[in-house]
Amino acid sequence: MKLGVYNAILHDRPLPEALKVVADLGLTGIEINTGGFLPAVHVPDMDQILESDAARDDYLAVFEGTGVSIAGLNCNGNPLHPKPEIGEKHAEDVRRSIRLAERLGQTRVVTMSGLPGGEPGATVPHWIVNAWNSASLDVLDYQWGLVADFWREIDRMAADHGVKMALELHPQNVVFNTADVRKLVDLTGATHVGVELDASHLFWQQMDPVAVVRELGPLILHAAAKDVRINKQNAALYGVLDNSFRRLSPEEDRTNLGGDEWANEWPKDSAWDFVALGRGHDTAYWAEFLTALHEVDPDMAVNIEHEDVSLGRIEGLEIAAGVLKDAAASVGALR
Repeated sequence: MKLGVYNAILHDRPLPEALKVVADLGLTGIEINTGGFLPAVHVPDMDQILESDAARDDYLAVFEGTGVSIAGLNCNGNPLHPKPEIGEKHAEDVRRSIRLAERLGQTRVVTMSGLPGGEPGATVPHWIVNAWNSASLDVLDYQWGLVADFWREIDRMAADHGVKMALELHPQNVVFNTADVRKLVDLTGATHVGVELDASHLFWQQMDPVAVVRELGPLILHAAAKDVRINKQNAALYGVLDNSFRRLSPEEDRTNLGGDEWANEWPKDSAWDFVALGRGHDTAYWAEFLTALHEVDPDMAVNIEHEDVSLGRIEGLEIAAGVLKDAAASVGALR
């Protein structure tokens, strides 16, 4: 398996410095963000790369001799957001990322399924998490129609460019669990759409990532190494769908998600937190996870995503890399 890092945590430094960080961790891959919620910091000349062989070759030359190569592209966003300034932009980022992947010799693009509004004319996405009433199923029927149309188009485009789309099973998306994956493939007949198995979003849903890998098999195309710690006392009081987020003001440091939308502050007494590998599940668990992935594809890329706010950028990567390498070595999957 190819072990690496998703580069968003290293957007604070130029690409050559980011590659050195990854190499110093003893890892060999870097997943490059190419748009969506985040700007493509490490591909500033994307338009030129898409048109010019010289620009493409100059970009690829940055990786030569570093011991680190590109391990997939990532344009996580909401390509079905009802506001055109968000949805249309994120959808075009998906299309550009497919074209860029082919130019760079890549076969995996990570993104999300998207989340439309709940009815024609809506201006905000509408996430149904428990459709016990008929009106909620009406919303889902409407949303799934939009999702299926979009992903039929993207599947055809991905096939034309020799790329497979790996969807993160993420909250605030229509596709966020195993049944949704099967439904998307059945509705669209997709041959080039599957899953980026990010265990973290399965943990907080009380799903078993290893069982999901074995259930979906060849639909698992790519993986993220990110852990979750359930804070049992808080989860017992608030549940895992706690909404105690705080809106950040324009004067505070905050992340734009497109248009006029911003990331909120995480709950103070959270039911669960993203943590570095090993701080939620031990090395033995991650060895089992890698074993399941290896059974699907011995060459699968597994990239650390660092969102543990209690640890610095490099500190968190070092902890996660140590656990990931130990887990891989124990099952003979390290490459």
